[in-house]
Amino acid sequence: MTVARLTDAEREALLAELPGWQLREDGLAMVRTFRFGDFSESWAFMNRVALYAEKADHHPEWFNVYNRVEVTLTTHDADGLSARDAAMARAMEGFV
Repeated sequence: MTVARLTDAEREALLAELPGWQLREDGLAMVRTFRFGDFSESWAFMNRVALYAEKADHHPEWFNVYNRVEVTLTTHDADGLSARDAAMARAMEGFV
């Protein structure tokens, strides 16, 4: 299944809307590090994201150490960023 990749203009608008996110060097993904008060808070955030991801059938790449969750969003079917990543990033911002 092919998923449409965001245009350059759409990608720039998305990053302007979500200032905590940055474009990865290759331009094919967006990244953000979330920091929480402790491990329990970071894990609770990851649980909320996991439930959303299952419903959306779109899963983040992430790494967790104690109070830090490093996230990379990309859509492999689009070979870059898609509307799925935009929705996921917005959802994550709402879970903070």
